[in-house]
Amino acid sequence: MLVAAAPVPEKGQLVSVRDRFWIVKAVVPSTLPLDVASGERRQHLVELSSVEDDGLGDELTVIWEIEPGTSIRETGSLPTPRAGEFDVPERLRTFLDAVRWGAIASADARTLQSPFRAGITIEDYQLDPVVRALEMARVNLLIADDVGLGKTIEAGLIIQELTLRHRVRTAWVLCPPSLCLKWKAEMENRFGLEFRIVDAEAVRLLRRERGLKANIFGHFPRLIVSFDWLKMDRPMRLLREHLPPDRNAYPRKIDMLVVDEAHQCAPAGKGTYARPSDRTTLLRYLAPHSEHRLFLSATPHNGYPISFTSLLELLDPQRFARGVKPDPLALQNAQIRRMKADIRALGPAADGRARFPERVLEKIEVAYPQGEREIHALLEEYARSRRAHAPSKQGANATDLITLLLKKRLFSSPAAFAHTLAAHMSSLLAQPREEDTDRLRDAFDRLNDDYETDEDREDAERDLLGRVASVSGPLDAAQRALLERMHAWAQSNAQRADEKARALIAQLRSFKDERVIIFTEYRDTQAWLHRLLVNEGLGGDRVRLLYGGMDAEERERIKAAFQSDPANDPVRILLATDTASEGIDLQRHCARMIHVEIPFNPNRLEQRNGRIDRHGQPQPKVFIYHFVGSGYSENAGTLDGDLDFLFRAATKLETIRQDLGSAGAILATEVENAMLGRSADLNKIQLPPRDSAGVLKAERELRERVDEMHQRVLSSIDELGITPDAIERVVQVGLELGRQSPLEPLALPPSHRGGAPLAAYAVPDLTRSWASACENLYHPVTGKRLPITFDNAGANEREDVVLAHLGHPLVMQAMRLLRAEIWARARDAKLARVTGRLVDDSNLAEPTVILDARLVIMGSDGYRLHEQLFTAGGRLGGRTGFARLNVGEVQRALAARGDEQIPRHHQEEIAAAWERLRDPVFAAMNARAAELHDRMMRMLAERATTEEASLRTVMMQLHAAISREIEAAEHGRSEQLSLFDATDSRERGQVNSDLAALARRLEEIPGEIARESERLRRRYEAPHDIAFPAALTFLVPRRFANAKLDLAGARRT
Repeated sequence: MLVAAAPVPEKGQLVSVRDRFWIVKAVVPSTLPLDVASGERRQHLVELSSVEDDGLGDELTVIWEIEPGTSIRETGSLPTPRAGEFDVPERLRTFLDAVRWGAIASADARTLQSPFRAGITIEDYQLDPVVRALEMARVNLLIADDVGLGKTIEAGLIIQELTLRHRVRTAWVLCPPSLCLKWKAEMENRFGLEFRIVDAEAVRLLRRERGLKANIFGHFPRLIVSFDWLKMDRPMRLLREHLPPDRNAYPRKIDMLVVDEAHQCAPAGKGTYARPSDRTTLLRYLAPHSEHRLFLSATPHNGYPISFTSLLELLDPQRFARGVKPDPLALQNAQIRRMKADIRALGPAADGRARFPERVLEKIEVAYPQGEREIHALLEEYARSRRAHAPSKQGANATDLITLLLKKRLFSSPAAFAHTLAAHMSSLLAQPREEDTDRLRDAFDRLNDDYETDEDREDAERDLLGRVASVSGPLDAAQRALLERMHAWAQSNAQRADEKARALIAQLRSFKDERVIIFTEYRDTQAWLHRLLVNEGLGGDRVRLLYGGMDAEERERIKAAFQSDPANDPVRILLATDTASEGIDLQRHCARMIHVEIPFNPNRLEQRNGRIDRHGQPQPKVFIYHFVGSGYSENAGTLDGDLDFLFRAATKLETIRQDLGSAGAILATEVENAMLGRSADLNKIQLPPRDSAGVLKAERELRERVDEMHQRVLSSIDELGITPDAIERVVQVGLELGRQSPLEPLALPPSHRGGAPLAAYAVPDLTRSWASACENLYHPVTGKRLPITFDNAGANEREDVVLAHLGHPLVMQAMRLLRAEIWARARDAKLARVTGRLVDDSNLAEPTVILDARLVIMGSDGYRLHEQLFTAGGRLGGRTGFARLNVGEVQRALAARGDEQIPRHHQEEIAAAWERLRDPVFAAMNARAAELHDRMMRMLAERATTEEASLRTVMMQLHAAISREIEAAEHGRSEQLSLFDATDSRERGQVNSDLAALARRLEEIPGEIARESERLRRRYEAPHDIAFPAALTFLVPRRFANAKLDLAGARRT
């Protein structure tokens, strides 16, 4: 006897699988042959998309016939009123708040949620990128804000908002190796988003747990991976296994690709024409597999137009092409760039303080003794001799690189100089070999890249020394003698203080108990300084070291201690190398920084300064210290002259920060010229004059935009009802439903800025699944359990309390438990989802029922096009027993004042009449859902038409621009593609490659327009919707308090 087959769901139906609720995206029948005689039935692969509020884009694929516990639900069920079980009004309002905060109206770009799911105070200007992203069908944004404005925060807001709107599920962050930990901590601590770092150890652990075939790129939706690890052979093999061979395959494997320090992926080079690097090649492979792209860089333009346009092409190939001058309007739409000075000009923040501090440069004068001046002179003599006796131009160029490396080390410390000088002398013993000097220059430039450890950087430098030595020619006797004299000096001074170190120690003593950061490029200098400070009684717990390659947990402990109130930890001096300090925020209790040496690369210098000159710095001024010779000599080739030039370059940096990328490249060249004894002129660096009318217009537009962002936040608070009291109620009710102890109210004293005491709550010891919500309630330094507050503004800059925002684990757990009540079976439900209120007679004439429900509209590809909460309702009683209300009447009824619960006899009357009322109420919900559906269909149709027209316009503009550029190149008039050295075969080959790429891109555009247009049409065609009832509210005029409602339709008395 054959068992009746379970019904197979249809596309768009609501189903229950694995105790969760899903919408069916697709049903694919098996194509395998059947054995009909045995009664075998065809199986079906069912693709599902979560409709639960906290599903955050979760998807699932099952074989329906063998998946246990599946069921088809036609719709969510209306709650059933039962006398004596009505929820008190405030309790139901709390439930609806939790549901409302989880249902994002995807089509509404005005209401924001991400600012309320961040564990920090968000500045109004930081909302501009997320608002811009919501206005884009496909997010392709270059956030080029100044160092310290909060680009990571802005990226987190975008990821959070698009995830909530179900536009993003998979998100990858591609960044320098030194920033991986920062991204993981920022996303988790500030936004409640779990990201996992992908590296060799993570691959090994996954394969041990899941087998050798497990691919880490498909294992978790949110990943962080470093450029340099991913471009290696083994990771690339895993990546190619995960990504489809067709770069046009849809849906994309990666919903959101974030590239931090994106300028490091742009083509680079010291010639006149930039060439792609390994990172460029990596991003060109990866980017086409992402739907949305977010590039972050404070210096997106490195001075090479071809490099900048290549970066723009990687960001948005539908608007930009490498070698083609970008359309100004297209660039304006794709790039967001604000400087600290622009934000400062907006006036003080809401609390009256300056938004960013003033930066003050200070000199530390050093009276260098004759011995130190002589060693500098010996290095100059050695460099001149090597350059003069170089066997070729390539050898002379290689000598220049050695000179720059040795000078940088000499200006840092005797210990650093001794290390590199010994490595150089050792490299000269190696056998000569052929080297491409252009590649040597590229290797030298890569020393400015971000390395994971200081050891990696030193290995790269040691390798470069060996390579340049092989082409710089043999030593003669005089050169060997110079090297030996320098080596003897370095060895004798490598363990003791020089004059600069003594000046540094004197400066540190003058700071007394203030915190200060001391930056150096080199681990040798760091270790040398640490020994000297210990010998001077400034060591012990007062000084800590940060360097690349140290234990990650120790690094985080030191960072937390330095960012904590000085009363919590004795650390006052932080000795840091560049490698360890990329991307760390150190501004909270430190406003002083000393540079042991001035980096020759201005970007590196600005990155250092940005550790304390950034968003969240409470002091009105930050002080940056540089060493100079007391003689202030401008004589090129002398120690004082070189140091004075470097200080003037650091001063010049302050005037070109608005265009640090391109102007910084010129500044770096002039610094190198000066260090090599060539003519150097800092006045060559002139930014184009800013039109005063244009400046005023830009300031006005920025002010208007920031004001608009502020109004967006206020509007969102009003629309969503997100207030500290509302969030507190959600947590308290959630704890009660979860059978946990309640929060204990307490008042914290005013902050150091004054004001009123802060309302806070002690969190009790929680059990079971709630226990993990307490893990981040401990102070990172003292280990003390902290209370929580729901007041965002009150928590700002306080260390004695944790902000419980919507993304905090405790709040999320409470909301999850409340929202689960929508799907709870009657026997398991903890809420009735029904309440009744007595309201003022002046506000309402007749007893009324209001139904809160949720509408979800799905595209044909399973893409969630829209969802929202809505209300429907009707008057009760009269001849028909129920009369549907229109939208305005529903809103007026909801606005009726009164929170007193209806009496027991009203509850009994409603419960008795519910069988007659259920169908009319359900019909009212469906009628309102149909109205919303029709309105949304019109809006979505308009959106589809607009997006398709915009796509076609943008791509035809690109087609025209490429055609013009190719024609100009053919006639020798190309502004960008002609900027190459015709004698350089590599640059000539790159130009030919770029021209060929433009020709291919021109051929691809028509097909891409057709393909993308079809994709847009498929997304918006044949959408289906489903409505889920959430709660019932019965409103009764107070005059009926002691009377019957007569819901059967009899005449009232």
